[in-house]
Amino acid sequence: MSAAAPYPLIHWIEEGQERSARWRSESGMPAPKKVVLADDRTNADVAYRLACEGTALLWRGDFQNARQLLQALARRADHKHDKSGKRAKAAKEARAAKPPASPTEAFNLHRQAQSQRARTLAMLLLPFEADYSIPLRRAPDVQLACNEAYGRGEEPFVASLRELLGLIGAHEWRRTGVELATLGQRIHPHYGVFAPIRSEYVGLVADAPIPPRAALAFDIGTGTGVLAAVLAQRGIQRVVATDMDPRALSCARENLARLGLADKVEVVQADLFPAGRAPLIVCNPPWLPARPSSPIEFAVYDPESRMLRGFLGGLAGHLEPGGEGWLILSDLAEHLGLRPRAELLGWIEAAGLKVLARLDVKPTHPRAADASDALHAARAAEVTSLWRLAAA
Repeated sequence: MSAAAPYPLIHWIEEGQERSARWRSESGMPAPKKVVLADDRTNADVAYRLACEGTALLWRGDFQNARQLLQALARRADHKHDKSGKRAKAAKEARAAKPPASPTEAFNLHRQAQSQRARTLAMLLLPFEADYSIPLRRAPDVQLACNEAYGRGEEPFVASLRELLGLIGAHEWRRTGVELATLGQRIHPHYGVFAPIRSEYVGLVADAPIPPRAALAFDIGTGTGVLAAVLAQRGIQRVVATDMDPRALSCARENLARLGLADKVEVVQADLFPAGRAPLIVCNPPWLPARPSSPIEFAVYDPESRMLRGFLGGLAGHLEPGGEGWLILSDLAEHLGLRPRAELLGWIEAAGLKVLARLDVKPTHPRAADASDALHAARAAEVTSLWRLAAA
């Protein structure tokens, strides 16, 4: 990080003097306005109260004790009960007395709760040296994980422990990869790039009939490069994979090289479509038309369905005569009341497209069967589809 980097300063008092450091947050959390010191003597109830009030705690104690405190904060954020448990019981009874919220209300309340929980847990901060070492007792070596997510370090900074744990998890995921039976190999997601953990949509692309004489395909918004790899493995002679995110471009190139497909797939930076036309164009846009609360959430949320509408609006102009566009999309947004099916069909028609066929599959991820999930009803009804589209 350079002095010109867009990272604000945070300030605190230590040993009677004002100190400051750069604030870093990949999740887009604003810099805390008030910072106090905390260490192994800090009480979890006091820490939770301060965090809820927006006061950040800069840790000066043992690293492993900081992890234990974060776990204690998470338990309080999840349960929000006092020592007697009466508050939790009263809240539970109050929720039961209310009529069921609409799916859209349930979704909005769920996101609000997630956002509040994230803000609270982000209040436990760690100091980092310029080389990403952590000057705390029993601190792990996180330099490689930080370098993968942040790039080369240049000056000390402060970040939340919760973000660091996310970086460590992403590093492990990148190292071990995600096993995909469709490919018979692993895909290694990078930090901030959507991982293909929901393999049913990959299976749809593996099973759909390839258009005749389709020697070229475009993969729009390639992410990890997984769909481009599937198309190349299915015999498409040349695939052009696009993305706007530098992390995704690097991730896709690395995965395709590891899979031995770099000579068949060209990865280019482009806003949706590359130049030219193709007999097959594939796109798996973010499925939910909602505003991301952090940059990383752009892989999940598509504000006002901009990418979806952009793909549909430009598809006919980039298809070769007789070509097909494959739109891979979940109907979860429909079950949540965020985007009716009629609106999607209207966009398809307005773009000069027609539906040739649709392949459907039910999700198999654990949350679809988790009755305790706040969005269980919508997830249980969800269907993921591959829409085969052509110019009308």
